[in-house]
Amino acid sequence: MKDSHATLRDQVLKRVLKGAGETEQSLRQAAAAGTGLPPDLQHLVDKIQEHAYKVTDEDVARLQQAYDDDQLFEIIVSAALGASRKRLLAGLAALDSTKDEP
Repeated sequence: MKDSHATLRDQVLKRVLKGAGETEQSLRQAAAAGTGLPPDLQHLVDKIQEHAYKVTDEDVARLQQAYDDDQLFEIIVSAALGASRKRLLAGLAALDSTKDEP
């Protein structure tokens, strides 16, 4: 299936994960992948990627002692983009696999 938005989506991902920011690129990329994070961030990123609706103010407040608001915003956006990309690619793959069925 042709994904007419792939180019724009890839540009957004590149800018968020590899562009200038308050956090290291490697940290934003790890948040998008959901692995390789410092332990204090892993819990938040896991929650974002699995059950975003369960993220609480307390989850964020706990991390504000170590990270400022700009850093947390970048980590949260990176985690959300990574999760959405995984789901989109899984959905597109599922559609492709049914394309050849009668």
